[in-house]
Amino acid sequence: MASKKSHHFTPDENFTKLLHDHSGNTINGVGEPQKRRPTMVWWAPNPETAPFGEAQKWFYSKEQPDEEMLELRRSRHKVVAQSVPDIATQKVMKPPQNWTDQLQQFIDSGDCEMTGVTPLEADWVFDHEDTTLPNIVMIGVQHDYEELKHVPDIRGGKDVTRQYLRAAAAAKKVAAWVREQGYQADAVTGPMTGKILMIPPAIACGFGELGKHGSIINKEFGSAFRLSAVLTDAPFASTPPREFGVDDFCSRCRVCENACPPEAITPEKQTVRGVDKWYVDFERCIPYFAETSGCAICIAVCPWSLPTVGLSLTAKLQRRAERLAIEASKQ
Repeated sequence: MASKKSHHFTPDENFTKLLHDHSGNTINGVGEPQKRRPTMVWWAPNPETAPFGEAQKWFYSKEQPDEEMLELRRSRHKVVAQSVPDIATQKVMKPPQNWTDQLQQFIDSGDCEMTGVTPLEADWVFDHEDTTLPNIVMIGVQHDYEELKHVPDIRGGKDVTRQYLRAAAAAKKVAAWVREQGYQADAVTGPMTGKILMIPPAIACGFGELGKHGSIINKEFGSAFRLSAVLTDAPFASTPPREFGVDDFCSRCRVCENACPPEAITPEKQTVRGVDKWYVDFERCIPYFAETSGCAICIAVCPWSLPTVGLSLTAKLQRRAERLAIEASKQ
């Protein structure tokens, strides 16, 4: 896994011609000054109705999964298709903080490594979807870094699929538990596009900060984790966001930029649907992603993803922030 660019990537013309005149960056809202709901770009559940549906089908035809990968996918599909219990007729009444505290049971059991809760914001719901459920329980599952570091080879891809399987199973389990308490609960699993964006609510509930590579950086697990969610009307207490200096760190770090074969990661933020944020160029990223049957290089090379490194980086950033604050107070 290279830590710097070793070649210039040239997209396969058979893929790029399937993109037609559609622009993923435009659909994503790059350059738009106003906030709006997101539009589906990739991972369409039904490629026949999606702007990049033909390109997505090419992606499926390009990959060559072995039997282990196929079995992992069959297992994930089985979990996603699982029904959840009917909603109990009697609602269990308990304080909001007690609801949130009880999510720890799913971490203790090994179903996941992170949970958090935040109220739903309308701008997180895809414009082809709708929901009246007011809260989102976010779920995070950690990668096995010794497997993930082999991306984009199939060995690393298997761990991506393995963690999506775990995330889906955890979301179903949390949803079942909530419904047994008498409340609505709708499991949302990846990678196929669900009702909501996953990253914004995960940031809002304290999973971490957005990194230059377009993924969350978490102080405990770096970027080496996957997400699922449960939409619900259960009265959970919200968990607060956490900031620990990622934005400043990413502005000075170029590891993911240098490691990205299609050069889709840039040093400047962009305005996307009314928000200035780190953004990965879809037009550059997706051809490489499709040809390698998934990528994740930027996640694997992120310094924060190295086991045990995140907490030490957090401490260093805290000391830097304190030093800068002292220097500023003397001016």
